[in-house]
Amino acid sequence: MNYVDSYYARTVVDQKERSALAGQEAAQICIIGAGYAGLTAALELAKAGNKVIVLEADMVGWGASGRNGGFVSPGYAVGEAQIAKKIGNADARTLHNMSIEGMEIVRDNIQQYDISSAEPITGITGVTRYDSGEDLKIAAAQSLRDYDYPLEFLDRDAVQDRLKSSCYHQGLRDKNAFHIHPLNYARGLAAAVEANGGIIFEQSAAQRIEKSADSVLIHTKNGRVKADQVLVTTGGYTGNLLPKLKRAFLPIATYVLITEAAPEQLAHVIKTRDAIGDDRRAADYYRLVEGGKRLMWGGRITTMPAKSEHVAQILRKQMVGTFPELATLKVELAWSGLMAYARHQMPQIGKLNNQIWYCTAFGGHGLNTTAIGGTIVAEALLGTSNRYELFAPYGLSWTGGPVGKAAAQMTYWGLQAMDWWKERG
Repeated sequence: MNYVDSYYARTVVDQKERSALAGQEAAQICIIGAGYAGLTAALELAKAGNKVIVLEADMVGWGASGRNGGFVSPGYAVGEAQIAKKIGNADARTLHNMSIEGMEIVRDNIQQYDISSAEPITGITGVTRYDSGEDLKIAAAQSLRDYDYPLEFLDRDAVQDRLKSSCYHQGLRDKNAFHIHPLNYARGLAAAVEANGGIIFEQSAAQRIEKSADSVLIHTKNGRVKADQVLVTTGGYTGNLLPKLKRAFLPIATYVLITEAAPEQLAHVIKTRDAIGDDRRAADYYRLVEGGKRLMWGGRITTMPAKSEHVAQILRKQMVGTFPELATLKVELAWSGLMAYARHQMPQIGKLNNQIWYCTAFGGHGLNTTAIGGTIVAEALLGTSNRYELFAPYGLSWTGGPVGKAAAQMTYWGLQAMDWWKERG
């Protein structure tokens, strides 16, 4: 298997390799991209009796779906107040409820299709690096009032009981959220798609789309698929298949490391199995894996991927800055992956025309949005709902090309500076 060398690739359970497309196939719906969104949509469509073919340029879960932090919780990268300002309070609340639904879709898929290798662990805690207890109390009260969704406020003592770091102040614990092995989940979804009659071809990059009055031909190197409709669910690794789609988001690199096994040392400073994220604008996130034997630490974003050894140095410095007692802990492996970020920082879900749909730009949102995104675009294709239209205000805005990429990097550096200044105060 030719996955990027990551902890997830080294611990993936399902080793199945799928053949490449050769010759011509026919389907009602052809999905391009075997990540979470594409696989979720494929599963819903196949369960409804449609003939579905999925084309994957590499391996199932090869991109961001197989390399991320594995956090499954509600919400979007953009705060609810900002969403409400753009689309109104009612629609903003509907979108937030859909993000909760997306979280439950992931949970239900793991249970229904017995994806035990995803290893779900309950609990995600968000912590603050400056005193913000009153703000967190207000957020918890609003969550309960508006969504009947409880969040547990943790004062400084409660946070320090769980995390031995002088950097942290207060926190909010989400007992309904959870974290998983993301690549094993993607592979489990693929198996569920196939069990319901869907077909997945690997090493089958879509090179060209040819439209006619009543069908679409999707060409790969050695074959083609004739379909009634096409759904494109590629992310940060999107090529030039659909220029209008490619120019509408930036491929942003993020980074993760895994430490050597040191269960006793880790247990002394991290006394929870919750996944942890902080309140920095460019947040650090981490969680214990292998029953507490190793620490996985992620964070930082750049518009250009960096070398793994440089990644390890940057992330390790942040890890040790947060937990000085881990200064002797060695990094075993570091890796990066490209996420798709839209200019408006929301998912992009809709259609280019009556034959070509898209469902992408999930960078920074967590796994919930890929699940709800894949579900609602499947509903649209089945004609059972038009919920995807809630994302219409977040269209395919041009990111600005190279200038936009440079601006995104400058923005990130600015956010880092703001974090540094706020934490000093």
